Amino acid sequence: MKITVLTSSRADYGILRPLMVKLNSDKKFDLRIVAFGSHNSKFYGNTAQEIEKDGLKIFKKIDTLLIDDSPGGISKGIGLTFAKFAEFWSENVSDLILCLGDRYEMFAAVGAAVPFNIPIAHISGGEITEGAIDNIYRNSLSLMATYHFASTEIYQENIVQLCRSDKHVYNVGALNYDNLVSMDYYSIEEFKQQFEIDLNHKTILITFHPETVSFERNTEYAEQLILALEESGGYQQLITMPNADTSGMIIREKLIDYSKNTTNRVQLVESLGWKGYLSAIKLCSFLLGNTSSGFVEASFFPKNVINLGNRQKGRIITDNIFCCEVEKNKILTAISKVTKKTEVQKVNLYGDGNASSKILAILSEITKK
Repeated sequence: MKITVLTSSRADYGILRPLMVKLNSDKKFDLRIVAFGSHNSKFYGNTAQEIEKDGLKIFKKIDTLLIDDSPGGISKGIGLTFAKFAEFWSENVSDLILCLGDRYEMFAAVGAAVPFNIPIAHISGGEITEGAIDNIYRNSLSLMATYHFASTEIYQENIVQLCRSDKHVYNVGALNYDNLVSMDYYSIEEFKQQFEIDLNHKTILITFHPETVSFERNTEYAEQLILALEESGGYQQLITMPNADTSGMIIREKLIDYSKNTTNRVQLVESLGWKGYLSAIKLCSFLLGNTSSGFVEASFFPKNVINLGNRQKGRIITDNIFCCEVEKNKILTAISKVTKKTEVQKVNLYGDGNASSKILAILSEITKK
């Protein structure tokens, strides 16, 4: 079976990696990895290199990213991705397309394949993020797909309701958990050697992405976050850059200015890579921001999380997650509460860390048909 796996960013590759490795070593599959989106951008760290460093061959790199995160720029990027993938699907036969998530560029790459009647398998459908337009793209991908791999029973039920069918809808657990179970994490000393960042200091791991529904407020949100960070002394602040979403540049520029002008201990990084980022979650004091890793990955260790704003609104809230508005005083209050909470209970909603094997078994059955 010729299976084309699409990856458009450091985030989705990190999740897909254990499944890609298994597909690559299984002779029933001819794995074809297509890297596009921010993967091929120097600005975002040339993260396609991470795929190659892991010993996986990239079948095709497709440049689709426009460095313009205005609404018009995002729309043009969608159009460009549709056009480039229309050409790709015309020239490359595939028996199955495997995709993950909710990104606009993934929506376009897969949408371009629909007229070719190529079966589509979708990972992480059924999830809800009310503060991001990702909801629209995620649901669209589910409606395009033939096979669905959900991370929880609740999300499985959401897919069934959306697609009005339970055919080929599987609850396999979160693919993210496969990495967490098998990862050879950096120690504090190894992390320091790799990134020149000393996590012996009490550290807040901060990742703040744009809200793409209320994108006009991202300037305000960035300013309120920075005002809170300026007053949260006592912690080293390890900040990873936002992704390529509407108004992401605004947040990026303000974080750069903050890191240059503050007296706080701030470590600003473009990307830690998947191993580095998961190690940072394990080794940090707590997480602050609005990333999905605050819901899935943080629950594994477990770590307390301050979830800001509405980007992730609609996801399952566990006891380790504190939700608050993106406002300076409310963020500082949340930091105070988290600092006082010493015990974090582990709640597992996301499976046993064996999702990649379950997906592989289902895909193997498909090859027999």
